[in-house]
Amino acid sequence: MSSPFTGSIVALVTPMHADGSIDWDALDGLLEWHLASGTKAIVSVGTTGESATLDVDEHLDVVKRCVEVVAGRCPVIAGTGANATNEAIFLTREAERLGADACLLVTPYYNRPTQSGLVAHYDAIAESVALPLILYNVPSRTACDMLPETVARLSVHPRIVGIKEASGEVSRVSKLRALCPDDFVVLSGEDALTMTMFELGALGVISVTANAVPEHMSRFCDSFATGEVAQAQMLDDRLQPLHAALFVEPNPIPVKWALYHLQRIEAGIRLPLQPLSAKHQRQVRKALELLREEEAT
Repeated sequence: MSSPFTGSIVALVTPMHADGSIDWDALDGLLEWHLASGTKAIVSVGTTGESATLDVDEHLDVVKRCVEVVAGRCPVIAGTGANATNEAIFLTREAERLGADACLLVTPYYNRPTQSGLVAHYDAIAESVALPLILYNVPSRTACDMLPETVARLSVHPRIVGIKEASGEVSRVSKLRALCPDDFVVLSGEDALTMTMFELGALGVISVTANAVPEHMSRFCDSFATGEVAQAQMLDDRLQPLHAALFVEPNPIPVKWALYHLQRIEAGIRLPLQPLSAKHQRQVRKALELLREEEAT
């Protein structure tokens, strides 16, 4: 049976007013835009959604709003990772109660667990809910690298269905495909590396860039999935300058500014993050304009 967690999956921003409060109307608008643009699933309150600076009530309110607005039209994947296992269990259970279709769980950050500690952490969460769970490995942010052998141990659990791999090592895809069951889904967590990861067996991307250009990312992913590899490569080449521009400062600073520039959201972002610096705004604007110009040719 094919997985519902493939193709272009957006790591959705959390729109905010200038004072940092959540802009619910803008969130509704972003969700409808993604549904109309071919986005295959929504990740609510992941890193790009500023999960680190939302309190628990806000975190769950955003998940609830996404579930209500999407209304079954695509899967909603709730970010419920934490560096305390009990907190991750609580968030995951709450996401299940609110109607999320799956949960994305980043490795515990800061406390640097061992590989056996990671297995125990994820097993405890998986035993607490009935939802599909997607692992998330991003050692540049967490100081914790979940090795392919550890993922393989976890992949036999019936509720652990995939991984967002963002270590920056594309060779991980081949290792994961060799070690894990055939129905275990590997998702790119690095927009700029997605084409290569697709060629090695990844089936989708949890994308920052899709926030700003959802139709482009959807067409790129769909082209590769349907065997139009040359078309996918052409689209990927066009997207590369924007991928680079959206990481000139820590995510989600550039992509929130891009959406502000596109008049999709206000400029709000929460401290300690600040709006994109003026010196980098030109690069993001230019990358968006270049993509639009190439599409017109």
